[in-house]
Amino acid sequence: MTTMAGRRHSPVPAPGAGFWEKVDERLGLSGWAYPIPEHANSLPYMLGGLTLFGFLILIATGILLAQFYNPDPANAHESVVYIITQVPLGDFVRSVHFWAANLVVVTALLHLIRVFVTGSYKRPREVNWLVGLGLLAVTLGFVFTGTVLKWDQEGVEALAHNREMGELLGVWGVWFTGEFSRSVPILTRLYLGHVTLLPAVFSLLIIVHIYLVKQLGMSPRATEAAVSGPPTKEQGDSNFAVHLRKLTGYGLLLFSLLGILALAWPAPLGRAGVPGVEVTKPPWMFLPFYPLEDLFGIRGLLVSAVVLFVLLGAVPFVDRSPWLSPRRRRGVLVAGALLLLALVGLGVYAWMSRPVPHLMG
Repeated sequence: MTTMAGRRHSPVPAPGAGFWEKVDERLGLSGWAYPIPEHANSLPYMLGGLTLFGFLILIATGILLAQFYNPDPANAHESVVYIITQVPLGDFVRSVHFWAANLVVVTALLHLIRVFVTGSYKRPREVNWLVGLGLLAVTLGFVFTGTVLKWDQEGVEALAHNREMGELLGVWGVWFTGEFSRSVPILTRLYLGHVTLLPAVFSLLIIVHIYLVKQLGMSPRATEAAVSGPPTKEQGDSNFAVHLRKLTGYGLLLFSLLGILALAWPAPLGRAGVPGVEVTKPPWMFLPFYPLEDLFGIRGLLVSAVVLFVLLGAVPFVDRSPWLSPRRRRGVLVAGALLLLALVGLGVYAWMSRPVPHLMG
């Protein structure tokens, strides 16, 4: 007979512990707590995650706006006015969508700069650098098509640029012209591109991007002696669950900022556009190319954009040194800083200059 003194007391499970164990058994949530380096929890290393968080906001608000938007050229602008004036919270949702698109570009560019400065594009992460550039291009595609969809004067002029760019590309740009389909207006096809084609490409690229981050691990901190090397998968003193919690906190702050901006400065909308008139400038992220269009026309706009992305794509293959520290990569960083200053300078010049006609009519 076992005495009271000889009995073993089983620990009392915490309330709800059994439930979460069963959930974890089926969903494997504990697998998210894999090791990552502590520096991955700092804000500079969360800019990519914040950009993705912003895209989730864009998807949610975009789905709401799509319920009321009419992509037919005869009704597009009027449907946007209807969203602003008649749909409950329509102006607020549209403004959140507008500011989220702007802030996503900001966080994406800051993420690119952080990766460049810390040498995180080096071996074995060259492919992920290229995938990231693809995501940036898709992001700019979202902004451009979204600008057209307003169908105000800015949108009409953006569509005219879209058409002339397609004609310049010849057979490779026929999708952007009216020759591709006589039965569907270009505006309607750009809308479908905005809500189907671009999201499909974005989804594919972001899956590859996240997969490579998971497989290769977070790039080491760019200390004086740090060098590129083999993958650092599941190495570090912190874990990804902590990273997700902190990222969620920053994401909620971002959402709050978007709400404040949407209330304080609602998304602008001009009057219905008049074809053949050029009186507007492009959104700020395209302004650096505007002076080149002044000098060389549409061809200058296309060539300069291609050259920029080619230069960025070549970075991991030009900077072949193993060093991550900015002090050991001064030549590359100086070249990058000069390119950034040139883009900012062109953008400021474009912002201060008067709009001039570029299109052939």
